[in-house]
Amino acid sequence: QVQLVESGGGLVQAGGSLRLSCKASGRTVSNLPMGWFRQAPGKEREFVAGIDYMESRYADSVKGRFTISRDNAKNTVSLQMNSLKPEDTAVYYCALKSRGMSVAVSDVQYDDWGQGTQVTVSA
Repeated sequence: QVQLVESGGGLVQAGGSLRLSCKASGRTVSNLPMGWFRQAPGKEREFVAGIDYMESRYADSVKGRFTISRDNAKNTVSLQMNSLKPEDTAVYYCALKSRGMSVAVSDVQYDDWGQGTQVTVSA
């Protein structure tokens, strides 16, 4: 069974940057669809970014500011977050989609999840 462990969250001022990493163990995830989601207090979990063998996809709210990438040698997917805003504050989760080859924006299509890492952006 795959385990996903996020790291890299923290507290940052608006306009700053953070880099989140998601390390997979127990299974090679290279070229499998993986996504980053986030959940703010009182809100539903939402898609942030995803990557598969062919493309990367982003939520409109983060396009041009966030970049998702993967390092197959390290079995890791990362999320570089620049120009952070207070509204980016949330718990960020990485997820693995084991069925199919394409990224999905719906969280119900993902099978395995990390424990989450807190990102807090102060004004």
